[in-house]
Amino acid sequence: MIIIGIHKFFTSLNDLERIFRAPGRFKFEEHNVAAHSWKVSQYAMFFGTLEELNGATVNWKSLYEKTINHDFAEVFIGDIKTPVKHASVELKQMLAHVEEKMMEKFIREEIPPEFQEIFLERMKEGKDETLEGRLLEFSDKLDQFYESFAELKRGNTDKEFIIMYQQALEKLLKMPLDVSVRYFKEEILRDVISEETHINIAALTNEVLNKPDR
Repeated sequence: MIIIGIHKFFTSLNDLERIFRAPGRFKFEEHNVAAHSWKVSQYAMFFGTLEELNGATVNWKSLYEKTINHDFAEVFIGDIKTPVKHASVELKQMLAHVEEKMMEKFIREEIPPEFQEIFLERMKEGKDETLEGRLLEFSDKLDQFYESFAELKRGNTDKEFIIMYQQALEKLLKMPLDVSVRYFKEEILRDVISEETHINIAALTNEVLNKPDR
């Protein structure tokens, strides 16, 4: 008789600490997927609070479940660079399908039966049209923004981090979260631009802010 226990899931969490983001590039600071998920949950907690203080109703249970679990599937496929993942709609959909099927297989084989339906719900794609899904997407992109900012601040001239910084900034400014986006633009960006950096962050930022469609 095969007994399925939660042990395999718990040990797999260690694997997330060994999966590094933006693989193959020189970085002053390495960031792993486990730390990324924690940071995303912290960003979401702040911006969820901000939205709530401005009249929104936040499902905090859903928000925390979405943020801490959103990249668990990278245990199976690793961290795929954003430019690759978004190279085409078809590729993005294919990767999402692979992640979903591998996650489902893992849950069916490694999670005790009485918890499987709960895990299937918690581990599904969290970026959706709900407030919580949008906060997840905003927070996920914010961490990409901060990771690239940290590299540029210290003088990393790898062009990929310039692209990453500006793409993250553009997407953050276009998110359908008026309160969060306004706070990010008026408060956080002001502090970002005022920091002393080796690469001209203010110029890179204003390049995005001054685009005709902004």
